[in-house]
Amino acid sequence: MTTIEKPIWDDVEEEVVDEVMRMSNEELMNRARLLDAEIRFMKSELHHVDHEIKVKQAKVKESKSKIKMNKALPYLVANVVEVSISVLSDISQLLDVTPQDYEKEDGANVDLDSQRKGKCAVIKTSTRQTYFLPVIGLVPPEELKPGDLVGVNKDSYLILEKLPPEFDSRVKAMEVDERPTERYSDIGGLDRQIQELIEAVVLPMTHKDRFEAIGIQPPKGVLLYGPPGTGKTLLARACAAQTKSTFLKLAGPQLVQMFIGDGAKLVRDAFQLAKEKEPSIIFIDELDAIVAPSKDVNYEELARCTDDFNGAQCKAVCVEAGMIALRRNASEITHEDYMDAILEVQAKKKTNLNYYA
Repeated sequence: MTTIEKPIWDDVEEEVVDEVMRMSNEELMNRARLLDAEIRFMKSELHHVDHEIKVKQAKVKESKSKIKMNKALPYLVANVVEVSISVLSDISQLLDVTPQDYEKEDGANVDLDSQRKGKCAVIKTSTRQTYFLPVIGLVPPEELKPGDLVGVNKDSYLILEKLPPEFDSRVKAMEVDERPTERYSDIGGLDRQIQELIEAVVLPMTHKDRFEAIGIQPPKGVLLYGPPGTGKTLLARACAAQTKSTFLKLAGPQLVQMFIGDGAKLVRDAFQLAKEKEPSIIFIDELDAIVAPSKDVNYEELARCTDDFNGAQCKAVCVEAGMIALRRNASEITHEDYMDAILEVQAKKKTNLNYYA
């Protein structure tokens, strides 16, 4: 036989009824007046809260309409120059005080711009004008860094939106639309070069953890040299196909532009585009076209003289040859300058390799 348990609220109700039954008429009247006063107070509080909610909703609606109006296109395009903490925060840290410690006089004028806390920014617009923004705008300061492209309001110059990075049209044309489909089996007679290319380019991209476990830093690029038609481009496309990377192809003559700094900007934009579309492989064809060969320099003789030199010593030879040419007020480096530089570097090398017991 099952028993039905009595609900808990029944016990509470019985206790309240017993308490009321023990109270006198005067006590009941006092209790009723207290409850009526409490109900009136709760209703007034509820009415006050409802009024505040309506006021806040109206302010939110007004703010959204203002933001929508201010974000109306077109934007003024600008670049972020610097993002830093506000001047007031800097002074507060220097004096070890907080803005609340400053005394305020009744009726005194208050400079709201000087009391703003947080980060500020310096931007440079497309009209080559620089502006300081004590209030950045709608974009969080943590998402901004120098060089970012942003859209600002035409009147207040507040930052409204962070724009995607701008690339040169010539750089965008470097990207191959279709992914390379070449395979290593399509290339004949280059088994050794294929293996070296896999170790230097493919493995660091597909098995990065193996290099980190050993503790070595993989190479970031390789130099493919040889006569035209020997498979240099095919090797690069096969590596891009195996790693499923974006393939960017540019030619060396593209980097030689009429204006100073234009070629360097192309290189920066190309590497920035490769970073945006990583993993990527950049293939620079005809690299020897960047610098014209010197006609009066015997490269075979220089190669024989620098046979046992490493990369740092070869660079030292070029720098020393340039210094020798400067000493005689020349604008070009000749073969004799290189030979004198090789002798100079060899003399330093012999001096540095004296071992003592």
